[in-house]
Amino acid sequence: MPRILVIEDNEQNLYLVTFLLEKAGYEVIAARNGPDGIELARTDSSVLILLDIQLPGMDGYAVAAELRKLPHLEKTPIVAVTSYAMVGDEEQALKAGCTGYIEKPINPDTFVDQLKKFLPDDAP
Repeated sequence: MPRILVIEDNEQNLYLVTFLLEKAGYEVIAARNGPDGIELARTDSSVLILLDIQLPGMDGYAVAAELRKLPHLEKTPIVAVTSYAMVGDEEQALKAGCTGYIEKPINPDTFVDQLKKFLPDDAP
């Protein structure tokens, strides 16, 4: 079962994302803040990382930059999932190392399909 790392501090958002991903056949591991997410990513082999930008202490931009320093994550997609929807926010996420950007609130009907476009062709 392919695994997705979700770095999200909001309980409701984490619950919804986990529910949708598990229903679609993914295993979810979660971190509630940036440092914990980076630590999990050091030893994990997730096919994708979902990253909230508004995290306590260390924002998602800094987390993405740190994740990109880990050699085994060089090609792992990192998708920012954020309520930041101002002009330039998507560009800032991509510059920090994210592969893609999805705005909150997420649409439960299309969320998993949105993520699939960031997965490698050989991923389920």
